[in-house]
Amino acid sequence: MISIEQIKEPIQKEYEEFKIKFREAFQSNNELINVVNKYILQKTGKQIRPLLTLLAAKSLGVINEDTYRCAIAMEMLHTASLIHDDVVDESNERRGQASVNSKWNNKISILIGDYLLSQSLAIANQTKNLKILDKITSLGKQLSEGELIQMDNVKNINCKEDRYFEVIKKKTASLFETCTYAGAVSVGANSEEIEKLRKFGEIYGICFQIKDDIFDYISTEKKIGKPVGNDIREGKITLPLIYALNQSEEKNTYLEIIKNKNFTKENIEKIIDFVIKNKGIEYAKQKMKEYQEKANLLLETIENQEIKHSLELVLQHTIEREA
Repeated sequence: MISIEQIKEPIQKEYEEFKIKFREAFQSNNELINVVNKYILQKTGKQIRPLLTLLAAKSLGVINEDTYRCAIAMEMLHTASLIHDDVVDESNERRGQASVNSKWNNKISILIGDYLLSQSLAIANQTKNLKILDKITSLGKQLSEGELIQMDNVKNINCKEDRYFEVIKKKTASLFETCTYAGAVSVGANSEEIEKLRKFGEIYGICFQIKDDIFDYISTEKKIGKPVGNDIREGKITLPLIYALNQSEEKNTYLEIIKNKNFTKENIEKIIDFVIKNKGIEYAKQKMKEYQEKANLLLETIENQEIKHSLELVLQHTIEREA
């Protein structure tokens, strides 16, 4: 299994610098904000987004202060979105510890999320680069649109593959593509190079979400923090189920369960078995492989072989990850 440490190797020095700057960005004159932020920083996750930003920048140039600002802004924006998501989803846990809304309350969670979002935009603004600012400020719109389309899909039981990809491009991939785009822009890359890195980030995000959706059918709560069948219980029809439904003559039987929200333990197991039997997981894995091939082609012109290899590894890591 590929480790994050392997991926970081060619940017280890820059990554350590990012970590220092990232923690400094969480400092505030407000005592409550500092207390909550210190708690958040106890568990920071894998920090894939800043890692992608730094790798994209170094693949085409020399990491500079604007690169660090982009990396900090993206991880801070992501952190804000997780805090807000926990309120919406009524989650009690995040990254192995009590969520902010659970430890404090929803009001403080929303305000802390808003503070971090504002801080991320303020840091991005320090680049004074309109390309970067335009891309980052449009993110909120895309993320919201993705969530709303997904809610509509749940309500109307949409099982079209193109609709699924529309959701994940906005809801998940948009954040990753902004990381690689901003990283490339920060080092003054040309438009062709920027577009290749942007597209690589988008593909990474698509694969990341497909893998998450596969976990709903084969994983355990201990590994990823949510029980098997959680998406099904929420009425989310993701790629493995979409494929299975569109291959089977029993489609209406399972759509009826979802439509009626009849999510008993028995029915959840029935849907999971249905997806496995109809090769929904195999199809989703094959889709990731197809995207991976496209992504690696985008990296062919990168001259820095160490960084190119790390970018290939970071995508391979998300396809193979177990959590």
